[in-house]
Amino acid sequence: MYTDKVMEHFTKPHNMGEMKDADGVGKVGNPTCGDLMFVYIKVKEDVITDVTFKTFGCGAAIATSSMVTDLAKGKTIDEALRISRADVAKELGGLPPIKMHCSNLAADALHMAVKDYLDRHGRDSSHIKEVGEAECPIEHK
Repeated sequence: MYTDKVMEHFTKPHNMGEMKDADGVGKVGNPTCGDLMFVYIKVKEDVITDVTFKTFGCGAAIATSSMVTDLAKGKTIDEALRISRADVAKELGGLPPIKMHCSNLAADALHMAVKDYLDRHGRDSSHIKEVGEAECPIEHK
């Protein structure tokens, strides 16, 4: 069901933890599925110098959070905004279709962290779509 790379990022996540002095914090979640993600970024001269995450959710949610931190570190703000859900899933070798929308919120959390960083510094963030809750394609009862 999951690729070896997904299992690696789930069992040994990279860059996990809360960053107390973050320059930007992104929070997204899906209360229906139960996934909640926080991404913290440190920025210097528009380059993400450090990025960490805190995720409450399934293995795929943890793996995508771990992967997005690897993808974002060292990227400029603009490059980080181009990281998509599909990019994260591709780097992990794919995700089961049922997990794509519920668990791969990590790119959204990264984008919200960038938006928060720009807002804190009085810069225009209107080009970044506000994300809060994500739709889950599964009907939960």
